[in-house]
Amino acid sequence: MSTHIIVMGVSGCGKTTVAQALADEFGFEMAEGDDFHPKANVDKMSHGIPLNDDDRWPWLKTINQWMRDKDARGVSTVVSCSALKRAYRDVLRQNLDVLFIHLVGSEELIGSRMKQRKGHYMPVSLLPSQFADLEPLQSDETGYDIDISGSPQQVEGRALEVAKKYIGTH
Repeated sequence: MSTHIIVMGVSGCGKTTVAQALADEFGFEMAEGDDFHPKANVDKMSHGIPLNDDDRWPWLKTINQWMRDKDARGVSTVVSCSALKRAYRDVLRQNLDVLFIHLVGSEELIGSRMKQRKGHYMPVSLLPSQFADLEPLQSDETGYDIDISGSPQQVEGRALEVAKKYIGTH
């Protein structure tokens, strides 16, 4: 049986780093959610224009299809994806059992980390719009909130702990 994990949260919270650590630990195939965006979405964000739902639906469906294709072959996956709204997570988990690991931190902490990033198209100016869209995991969603304070290794350790617990019960 395949396992599917989505590391979620606003831009700059460390999704890619944590997703890669999980993929390395468990031997899962990893995908960077941003790589599934069409050029129009990337162009929009690089110009400081937030995406709207119409921009996101096809992107989310593509990620879900990628996971379902892997699932059909018995391949477990981990994906870094903002998954900000419940409706987005509903699309991502369609016909799949998905664990969401939500990386949680303050806008100030994440903003300061984003300012240190090099070569990413997402400007810090869009961070407030991401926080405005963010809907926390709900009690009927399979997932955990992970505090991102501390070192990357500490955050990875917290994520690995909850992922191991989940995998051990599935």
